[in-house]
Amino acid sequence: MPRDDTMAESRTPVLESLLELTGAALKAAEAFDEKARETVAAQVTKDGRVSAGLIEAHQTAAHGLAWVATYVEALRQMQAWAEALTSEGRFGEIEQLIHQIAFGEYLWQLYGGIPMSQGEIVRAQDLGMTQEDQRVMMAPAVMTLTQEGNTQAARLRLVELIRDRTADITYGASGLDDELEMIREQFRRFARDRVEPDAHEWHLKDELIPMEIISEMAEMGVFGLTIPEEYGGFGLSKASMCVVSEELSRGYIGVGSLGTRSEIAAELILCGGNEAQKEKWLPGLASGEILPTAVFTEPNTGSDLGALRTRARKDGGDWVLNGNKTWITHAARTHVMTVLARSVPDTDDYRGLSMFLAEKTPGTDENPFPDAGVSGGEIEVLGYRGMKEYTVNFDDFQVKGENLLGGEEGQGFKQLMQTFESARIQTAARAIGVAQSALDVSLRYAEDRNQFGKPLISFPRVASKIAMMAVEIMVARQLTYFSAREKDAERRCDLEAGMSKLLGARVAWAAADNGLQIHGGNGFAMEYAISRILCDARILNIFEGAAEIQAQVIARRLLA
Repeated sequence: MPRDDTMAESRTPVLESLLELTGAALKAAEAFDEKARETVAAQVTKDGRVSAGLIEAHQTAAHGLAWVATYVEALRQMQAWAEALTSEGRFGEIEQLIHQIAFGEYLWQLYGGIPMSQGEIVRAQDLGMTQEDQRVMMAPAVMTLTQEGNTQAARLRLVELIRDRTADITYGASGLDDELEMIREQFRRFARDRVEPDAHEWHLKDELIPMEIISEMAEMGVFGLTIPEEYGGFGLSKASMCVVSEELSRGYIGVGSLGTRSEIAAELILCGGNEAQKEKWLPGLASGEILPTAVFTEPNTGSDLGALRTRARKDGGDWVLNGNKTWITHAARTHVMTVLARSVPDTDDYRGLSMFLAEKTPGTDENPFPDAGVSGGEIEVLGYRGMKEYTVNFDDFQVKGENLLGGEEGQGFKQLMQTFESARIQTAARAIGVAQSALDVSLRYAEDRNQFGKPLISFPRVASKIAMMAVEIMVARQLTYFSAREKDAERRCDLEAGMSKLLGARVAWAAADNGLQIHGGNGFAMEYAISRILCDARILNIFEGAAEIQAQVIARRLLA
């Protein structure tokens, strides 16, 4: 481990020893994960099959397993990151400190209790594990890292290095290649110059992000980033999407989330659309000339999409929509709605749902929904304000027959499921950006604000908060990048994407909450950016799969 920390100088491990230590500890953590899976599986299996009813009855254990597996996968990706940087000669002191602190902290939590939320700590015994089961964590490497990895001395040294390198875009090498880092630099400049100066005012005034900003984003290729070149996009990787989303959200989550609209719509059309629909919609989405909105959620369904009640009925060769939707982001000034509605008669589950590309006229603040058959109103929210949230009501709203996605009924839920991996990876990247923005403003404040004759950052607990922000951001970042690489390789990654989103959302909230604490009373004042960042961070644990739903999905996949 770097420097002398709390270890005696005579036994400070060299670099190779640190990686050997964390590698050995990872094996113990993997054994713990395996034991946890066996224990929970025994509780939720009936007649040789996993029972949905038993998973619900043992929900704490099942969700706890999801968190255990997420932590172990995160440590696995941190080890891969450290080994790759070492082979490239780029595993410097700041990276070593981040690595040892991450292992020290997450190993302790695996053994002693993982915070699923601020009021819910899940421990091994909650999973049904015995003391004997937990002995796999009593390995020497684990004991060393839990005792000597995440120490005050290590955290203070990390902050010292961060303060010396505030010009760096990321604190610690990201592990990405030069091309992706060039993309990061480009979008960091854009966020710093064009977004950050006005973001807080947009938030305070509850204003839509100016069209000028959206036009500039379109020129930079944000909306066509991953759309294939044959349809007018750039055909870049999901990893590039992560970098762009991360840096734009670092400026303002609303700006970072504009790309999500196009990402979801394009993925729906690429996966489920016919060739005519791809040729009609994808070039406009890529150029930003067509702005989409996703219209899925209903007032009484939330995450239970299979229970949707909005109806689509045939009207000659076209369709007519009737029903109510809610929590529709950026609904007013968009050109097309991807609407999930029930078109198959006498169905009451997901098999009756179809997806429609419903064209609309962009609205204004004064008249958000100018078309006949559609109305709605703004939902006032704490944060995530740049695009606004709306209710949307359909009353015999006309949709062209050619705009049934894929030209086939009953495929809507399946088509939507195909977008979940990309959407959750992108949401995890947004969470990293929000967490990084909390770190940015908190570091500046802690350096500028003096108390008792010295800057706040001189106090160990303040510095430790900043250190843990940097560490957990890197952990979430490596897990998210791994998910993106899996997606780019066309491997199933719903499990990894879900883990990235689950952990990333918690990291963002912790960073924002600790950032506000560093600001003290000023953090509670709306004039300070951290108040906005806190509100923006809170939504990340709710949308694209609430944390509880995410844990449920992860658990079912692990136990299947």
